[in-house]
Amino acid sequence: MKRRPWVLGLPLAVVLAGAGWYASQDAETRGLLAHLPTNADVLAWSRPTRDAAFRAMDRLPVLARAARIPASTHPLPLPAGKPLVVPGIDQFMEQQHAAGLVIVQDGKVRLERYGLGFGPTGRWTSFSVAKSFTSTLVGAAIADGAIHSLNDKVSRYIPDLRGSAYDDVSIRQLLTMTSGVRWNEDYEDPNSDVSRFNPAQPDPGVDATVSYMRKLPRAHPAGTVWHYSTGETNLIGVLVSSAVHKPLAQYLSEKIWQPAGMEGEATWLLDKTGHEIAGCCLQARTRDFARMGLLVLNKGVANGQAIVPADWFAQATARQQNIGEPGHGYGFQWWTFADGTFAARGIFGQSIFIDPRRHLVIASNADYARADAGPEEPAREAFEHRIQALIDAGQ
Repeated sequence: MKRRPWVLGLPLAVVLAGAGWYASQDAETRGLLAHLPTNADVLAWSRPTRDAAFRAMDRLPVLARAARIPASTHPLPLPAGKPLVVPGIDQFMEQQHAAGLVIVQDGKVRLERYGLGFGPTGRWTSFSVAKSFTSTLVGAAIADGAIHSLNDKVSRYIPDLRGSAYDDVSIRQLLTMTSGVRWNEDYEDPNSDVSRFNPAQPDPGVDATVSYMRKLPRAHPAGTVWHYSTGETNLIGVLVSSAVHKPLAQYLSEKIWQPAGMEGEATWLLDKTGHEIAGCCLQARTRDFARMGLLVLNKGVANGQAIVPADWFAQATARQQNIGEPGHGYGFQWWTFADGTFAARGIFGQSIFIDPRRHLVIASNADYARADAGPEEPAREAFEHRIQALIDAGQ
């Protein structure tokens, strides 16, 4: 996830409301105006502001421009399954400060809950859950012949990186976050790269992501050290767009949103130079995040169409890198676990958890008290294990 300067002055809000514009807007837009961010740092927003903004990041162009991804013309049905009785579910939702929870097993919805005034037709932002969508588009570009090999150098597809620390980095190394290029992902450090990235002024005629990333120095030899970097996922997005000669949102629509049967429109926020922010900022329904999990369970085959190579998800969701945490690893922009499960994760509590053995997907959205620290994430992992145990017990 990277932060954007979302600032709107009170006088503008008053003018818009006075013109009758306010009354014509949906509840999400009105909620955002009622809790408008007053500074550029999402981590400094109050929780009420985040509660309003996370469901409406794409509502006001003065806050952020967004590309739109139309709903599928043939939505994938999600029929109701046997209700899953989860003791303490109300307490879990409250502790998580959860907006949405959808549990799907064998293609059927076994539990669906919402909170914070959010609902099944609303769009909640993904933060780094978007990374797993972006990596899947790499697989699609390989299947289409637009990307030759994961061993290709990044600069083959992004010429403006030539001469930088990324000149000799491979696509595989970007996917596994082992480029060795220095990056600071500390969300609570105002001097970190993830904080300074978006406000930086791009070089004339150069993509905003490329402009910033090509100035970073090397910290380790490529391929030797795992280090989490949202900036590198943004580079992957630029690379895919360059390879397929299409905007990333259009390619997402063609390769995932339409064939996988997503029932709602999605949006993807854009950076200063008009490129989708590939490392975050995809807004969608909770049910459609669950449908992404079903697509992965089906090995990338949607409506009879294989969107990625046959072995793509076997590689992407396997542990490619040791991240220094027992039982946890990293694949191609997926977090992996020792029991064969894996997940897309985003700060503040966004997740798509996938368990192939149990044919299980748990999609959830929340607004944690802090970006990536606190008790909520361990509690969510414990909840996922509880769901597995309930299913194993015959629930």
